[in-house]
Amino acid sequence: MRSARRGRRTSVLEVTNVSRHGFWILIGARELFLPFAKFPWFEDAPVSQILDVEMAGPGHLYWPRPDIDLAVESIEKPEQFPFVSRGSRRAPGPMSRKSGRHA
Repeated sequence: MRSARRGRRTSVLEVTNVSRHGFWILIGARELFLPFAKFPWFEDAPVSQILDVEMAGPGHLYWPRPDIDLAVESIEKPEQFPFVSRGSRRAPGPMSRKSGRHA
């Protein structure tokens, strides 16, 4: 008896691991790490909120709660996106999905 062929992988976006230092997210065939030191808005978020991520558009991720938008490029090259404020541990305001600008 032979097993059926595996189906196509349908999940292109998945948080694969959460640690006290950050979390890993699988985007297609790439796995990226988001350290809390560089993405502090997730540090106090419950794991259930970190796991609830959507692809809001090409190269753009959205976490409905705690209402965080991130470009995949900002995860790959955080040094090019200096959005960590010294005065606040909150993310910049939500980006409008239509304009791509902060509200």
